[in-house]
Amino acid sequence: MAIMSQLAPAGSALAATVAWGVSDFVGGYASRRANPFLLTTIAHVSGTTLMVLLALLFRSPFPARHDLVWAIAAGLFGGVALAVFYRALSQGNMGLTAPISAVLGAAIPTAFGIFTEGLPTPLRILGFLSACIGIWLISRSEGPEGRPHGLGTAFFAGFCFAGYFLCIKEAGDGSVFWIAGLSRFVSFLTTGAIVLATRQFRPMDRTGVLWGIAAGVLDISGSAFFIHSSQTGRLDTAVLISSLYPAITVLLARFFLDEHFSRWKFVGLLAALLAVPMIAW
Repeated sequence: MAIMSQLAPAGSALAATVAWGVSDFVGGYASRRANPFLLTTIAHVSGTTLMVLLALLFRSPFPARHDLVWAIAAGLFGGVALAVFYRALSQGNMGLTAPISAVLGAAIPTAFGIFTEGLPTPLRILGFLSACIGIWLISRSEGPEGRPHGLGTAFFAGFCFAGYFLCIKEAGDGSVFWIAGLSRFVSFLTTGAIVLATRQFRPMDRTGVLWGIAAGVLDISGSAFFIHSSQTGRLDTAVLISSLYPAITVLLARFFLDEHFSRWKFVGLLAALLAVPMIAW
């Protein structure tokens, strides 16, 4: 029973990994036929709706004021992180932007978790290092390296992603459905404001809208699993395992879109797989 209680948070984080990875694949595929910000806004609407419906269906108690404030803060960080991340990708080298944002977004909450919850076992520390290496190798681009513009924006995006994880942890042990739904609603307001401000209203066909809804449902499900993992276990474990989601996206792109799967991505995938049992145990 004790072992199961230790593995349950890791299992929730692993479920978040799968949900986020599939969501990114679906969203990335759909963004080829729609404006990314508009697609993200649609995904936020579907995700928020799902969580609110589940909260009402299960009669989950509405979060206390403290939890509510932190959920709203998480939504602000999440919305800004997404917008800044897209901005960083458009400014500079994707091969540097994506892994910097991913690793920094995972490293800061991990360091905070170690500081507040104590030093983990040596095996788990090795798992953390293996996970960071895996995230970097899986996320980095294999194309020719250009001048590293936009690194400052990439670092800022990473800080915002870390802010989301930390705020979710501080939101406490309230209803997973309400915390996920409220934070996603605030993110929706953020991305919606960006769409309005930039006037990015490129029409979407019905299929694109359906893909956006599917991506939103998967993404918010991943957030709910992450929230449950952070509530029942260590923050560093929840963050690092769930941050391995690019491995799922890469695998799906390889098998369904026949995208290139380099030797280094394969090494990164092995490092990610090795990290999971070391962190979870």
